Amino acid sequence: MDWLVDLFTGTGIAHTILIYSIVIAVGVLLGKVKFFGISLGATFVLFMGILAGHFHMEVDEDILKFAQEFGLILFIFSIGLQVGPGFFSSFKEGGLKLNGLAVLIIALNIVVALIIFFSSGIEANALVGVLQGGVTNTPGLGAAQQALIETRGADAAMDLNEVMSMGYAAAYPLGVVGIILTMVIIKSIFKIDVKRETKAIEDDNYNSLLKPHIVTYRVTNKLIYGITIARLHNIIDRNFVISRLKRPDGEVIIPVSSTTLEKDDLLRIVLSVQDEEFFDAIIGPPEEVDWEHDPAPLVSRRIVVTKSEYSGRRLGSLRIHKGYELNPTRVNRAGVDLLANPNLALQVGDRLTVVGQLADIERLAAKLGNSMRRLNEPNMFTMFIGIFLGILVGSIPIMFPGMTVPMKLGLAGGPLIVAILLGRWGYKIKIVTYTSSSANLLLRELGICLFLASVGLAAGGKFAATIFNATGLQWVGYGFLITFLPILIVGCLARWRHKLNYCFIMGLLAGATTDPPALAYANKTAGNDAPAVAYSTVYPLTMFLRVIMAQILILALL
Repeated sequence: MDWLVDLFTGTGIAHTILIYSIVIAVGVLLGKVKFFGISLGATFVLFMGILAGHFHMEVDEDILKFAQEFGLILFIFSIGLQVGPGFFSSFKEGGLKLNGLAVLIIALNIVVALIIFFSSGIEANALVGVLQGGVTNTPGLGAAQQALIETRGADAAMDLNEVMSMGYAAAYPLGVVGIILTMVIIKSIFKIDVKRETKAIEDDNYNSLLKPHIVTYRVTNKLIYGITIARLHNIIDRNFVISRLKRPDGEVIIPVSSTTLEKDDLLRIVLSVQDEEFFDAIIGPPEEVDWEHDPAPLVSRRIVVTKSEYSGRRLGSLRIHKGYELNPTRVNRAGVDLLANPNLALQVGDRLTVVGQLADIERLAAKLGNSMRRLNEPNMFTMFIGIFLGILVGSIPIMFPGMTVPMKLGLAGGPLIVAILLGRWGYKIKIVTYTSSSANLLLRELGICLFLASVGLAAGGKFAATIFNATGLQWVGYGFLITFLPILIVGCLARWRHKLNYCFIMGLLAGATTDPPALAYANKTAGNDAPAVAYSTVYPLTMFLRVIMAQILILALL
């Protein structure tokens, strides 16, 4: 049995992979266990790595460094691709207010951390670790450690990064608790009734104002008898699509711009909810019509854009109506329905809803691809060319006044920025950035597990001696203050000054700290998707700022 003992206690590739497998498998399993209804997810991999390191389950140092850096890159790049398409649009309308409040939380986190730094004498690297653990931001930890490696060298940064990892691990558990505790306190301070808040969201239709809404109208306004569809578009200056028109004699047609309206025509219109009153006033009363079971030969189908040559093409340039006698009504992108505006740029993965003859729909489907198998194929070129460009961008030295060494975005910031830009504008240079949700999630989880396992194994040998003393307890307290005070202040401000719905406040606080366990609690409390909407609105900018600010703090304080 010596071979088995050597496998667990020896060295080499097999031993290293074995240790990583045990740490990740057990960590993921324990991460699913809920404590008071809260689970820590992949973060338990970090604690299992620390435990393995404490019992001297050592791994090859070169492999550990590679696994840590490559895992971080995979995690960061996958996040960037996911948030890239909505990164810039998140600043529009209501998102601007939410993102402003999230930025205020980040600023206050840094202010509290700096007050602790200048008043307590805590080491800068430990403070940054405590800060990132308090706000539960693992990419920020990786970015700060990478900044140390870039400026101090791998050997000199090793001990500093171990202390940073221990500060992160010490602050993380109470960081999650602090976020959820803040939600409970805000609810108590303002005497919030969650059921009433939920009903207010349903009545206000906050989430559906800009989503396509389908209504059937009967033409009863004498003033529009005989006018064309093109003229109706000029009268009603809104985005809408008339997908079908049913004459009084029962004939169903796909209207074109030259089609004239007649008395008692039925129009099936795709529009935005907030525009409905204009159509009521100009066309006539809405009616309930079962178009799906209508005996007319027209059908509605979804076509998936899977051919890369159509990525970036304007919907209007496909001439769907004239070339195929079809009417496009809406486009579903990443689960969100959009009006089929002629100026809308298509992306691979878009699902285009069209109405017309089945044979014509099949012709258009053949042109656009409509192959789910093709969508499920991973775009490895995009992944690795993006990582290549991200490393190049991350290696560019950037000088700031007052800093003795140039700042670099590093292996965290560079890939993040490149992934966001590719996710948003990759189609302009004919790069397909579509990745299925399952593939993206797999890469993210694989990356974060490799990173956390490596961090835990590196820090585990000194963890117990450092944490279970007065210094460790101070770190726990500092982390709680960094987490609790800013989100409590901003949460109260959001409710008192901006009158935000409590469901959105919960999503804001979870998103500003990039904390999935807090989001899970918020979703369970609200019973709707409002927290998730607010979370996804502030998450892209928050993640970007957390990663960048972690590096700036390290360079400024060390």
